[in-house]
Amino acid sequence: MNYIGLDVHKKTISYCVKDASGRVHREGKLGATRCELDDWMRTLPQPWTVAMEATIFTGWIYDHLRPHATQVKVAHPLMLRAIAAAKKKNDRVDASKIADCLRCDFLPECHMASTEIRDRRRTLRYRCLLVRQMVQTKNRISGLLMETGVTYNKQRLHKVGYFRELLASNEEVNESIRPLLRLSRDTIARLQKTERALVSSLQRDPLLSERIKRLRTVPGVGPITALTWALEMGEISRFRSIRKAISYCGLCGDERSSAEKSIRTPISKQRNKNIQFVLIEAAKLAPRQDHDLALLYEKEKQKGNANRATLAVARKMVAYLLAVDRKQRDFVPADDCRCDAA
Repeated sequence: MNYIGLDVHKKTISYCVKDASGRVHREGKLGATRCELDDWMRTLPQPWTVAMEATIFTGWIYDHLRPHATQVKVAHPLMLRAIAAAKKKNDRVDASKIADCLRCDFLPECHMASTEIRDRRRTLRYRCLLVRQMVQTKNRISGLLMETGVTYNKQRLHKVGYFRELLASNEEVNESIRPLLRLSRDTIARLQKTERALVSSLQRDPLLSERIKRLRTVPGVGPITALTWALEMGEISRFRSIRKAISYCGLCGDERSSAEKSIRTPISKQRNKNIQFVLIEAAKLAPRQDHDLALLYEKEKQKGNANRATLAVARKMVAYLLAVDRKQRDFVPADDCRCDAA
């Protein structure tokens, strides 16, 4: 078996080919294009397995190499950095280190979602970009009105009818900002239309539709939360316990233990920030929709911290979502389960 380490960049890929004994057969650099990768693969000694660090460019390279390699592995960047730390660091050395980690079975491998899931996840994350742009544009409208001293109703400002009335009847609106206000309103309308279309297409997708319907039976879970869970978590079987899922979602803190002293830090920064944000926002509303979650929130809040109470609700929602995904059936409240058993 030949072991190949790749150091991937935007325009170039550095590679190092080693055999089982660690002897270097080939090393060099090639362009980060499909054509050059095809030419390079024809020259490789068979069989071969390859590893690379997870970057923004890893996805398409992983898909392109997988049909030709015995195995393609992707390394966790933070863990790989700790293992392969060295005084001398360049692309050639990095590729050699990755090849050695792969050869010695020290590679800190991370999960690589299927192409289908990654394609749909890209669409959902693009939807998040549109939402951020909408919020920025709405804030810009408010800023323009405040800069020019216009009195307006903050709660109704972004309603279409009120906005038109404001421009038509409010004499305080300066002529210099009217074109900017109309342009901003048109931008918001286009972004809203595109965002709804993206969400609708994902909800109707045959790969996701049934799973989304099941997940939405969990209290406090709407279409965005269900889509985010399905696409960010991917194959739910890879989470062997609720604790693993909670850790991946970033709903627990780091632990620092030494000499019989243990310190728990605030929420860990090593997490999937997309699913973390959505779950926390959902947990703020879920107690209003479910009695059990409301009791949990009040119990935790009595300890003196509302944010920790929200995190406790989010962790309980993870347990609910994980159970629904594993059993592949709708959520059943605990009271209903006891009634059925009786």
